[in-house]
This record gives sequence, C-alpha cells and structure tokens, in this order.
Amino acid sequence: MSEPIYESGTERVLSWLDGSALHVQFNNPARHNALSVDMWEAVPRLLKVAKGDDRVRLVVFSGAGDKAFVSGADISQFEDMRAAREAVARYEAMAEEALMAIHDFPKPTLASIRGYCIGGGVNVAISCDIRIAADDAVFSVPAARLGLGYRYSAMKNLVDLVGPGVAKDLFFTARRIDAGEARAVGLITRTAPVEALAALLAEYTGTIGQNAPLTIAAGKAITREILKPSTDIDLPLCTSLIQGCFQSTDYTEGRTAFMEKRKPVFTGR
Repeated sequence: MSEPIYESGTERVLSWLDGSALHVQFNNPARHNALSVDMWEAVPRLLKVAKGDDRVRLVVFSGAGDKAFVSGADISQFEDMRAAREAVARYEAMAEEALMAIHDFPKPTLASIRGYCIGGGVNVAISCDIRIAADDAVFSVPAARLGLGYRYSAMKNLVDLVGPGVAKDLFFTARRIDAGEARAVGLITRTAPVEALAALLAEYTGTIGQNAPLTIAAGKAITREILKPSTDIDLPLCTSLIQGCFQSTDYTEGRTAFMEKRKPVFTGR
C-alpha cells in the first residue's frame, strides 16, 4: 500500500508513528490541552487512515506537556459553539463523532495519562480500550457543576467501565479523584510514578505490537458483543472471528514458533 500521511490538520494535535504504535497527542498546553473544535475534528481523520494501515497495531492518546492529558473542552469557544441551540447540536455531534471513532476503532487504543483528565478528557480515556496513568493524574466528570447535558454514549461507557454505583458517585458529586482511587474503582488499569510512565507505555506498545493482530481484533469485537443486551448479540460474527483466527497464517506461525521455542512473528494474515 502507499505510505499513509498522518496529518491531523491542526498544530494542536500531533501524530507520529513509533514502531507499530500511532501516537496521537493533544497539543494545547497553554490551556491544559483543553479540546478545541479543530482537535475534535482531527481524531476521526487520523483514525480513518490508521484503520487501513497494516503497520499500525495500537493507537496511543496522550497530552502534551506534564500538566494534563485533557482538561475538558476549550471554554473559550463556548459562546461561539454552545450558546445557541444549533451550535450546541453541532458541537455535540462533532464530539460524538470523535469519541465514537475511538470507541469503534477495530485496533487497540490506549490512553496514557498525566495530570488533569477532566470532563472531555475522561470521555476520551474511557473510549479507549486501556488506560494507564502517572501517579500525578487527577480525574473528574464536572458536568453537574456546569449544567451540561451528558450524552448517552459517554454515560454508558462510564457505567460499563466502573459500574452504576461508582459512575453515579463521580457524576453526581463532580468530585476529583487521584490516580490511586481511579485505579481502585476501575477507571484506569495501571499506575506508575511519573518517571516510570514512559517505560510502562513502552511495555504495552511492545507487547501489543508483537502479539497476533487478528486474535486481538477478535477479542475486542467479541468484548463489544458481550456488553450488548443478549437479544442484540451477534453470535455468528463471534464464531466467524474465531474461525478466522484458526484459519490464519498467524495461527500456523504461533504453533510453529511455540514448537521451535522462539518468538512468533505475526503479520495479521
């Protein structure tokens, strides 16, 4: 295939390939990486290219600088984008498109979090498959302090991840929690000291990059089916995905490598 060019369309979202990981970094440090319109719009654009790029086996989201992952929406745009009814609808549709692009992306996604992860930052993080954080991370869902409506998809992601009790606690109180409590309630997967976060991220990018892409994709898709109401589960799809793994050259490579006591080299075929 031709070389995909990862252009976000804005200097406030940086992107680069590092091995098999595509890094997407929110770059608005003067506002603690608050999400502006152009930043929301960049996400689906980048993921559309990454979906068809066989080199990409993982997408990593992070925030520029050492103060924040994402501190919410860029409130300087509220008067222009959220004051009128039509503007609210347009803004919400744009954010929904970006978050669902992350949520529905067929390859693994990971949020690497430092500092503030507030509001829209939590929504980005919980749209990802995996969340790791430095021990300086701070989390909050402050909608109830702002009078904002909260989308069904965002609330469902939160409830699916931490359960209804914790979700209502965080949502009703709008309180801030630290990385330790976030891990305890299941909002994030693992924590590390600030100086060790890069090494923890490298552990994930290295491991996921070496594991079988078809198996991972099947596991992600089947997990999504499990979370659906029982009447909506697509069992034929699940069966087909599993059969596809067993019929792949990667399965042959995995068995051969095991017998030969070497690391497998998977191609996603």
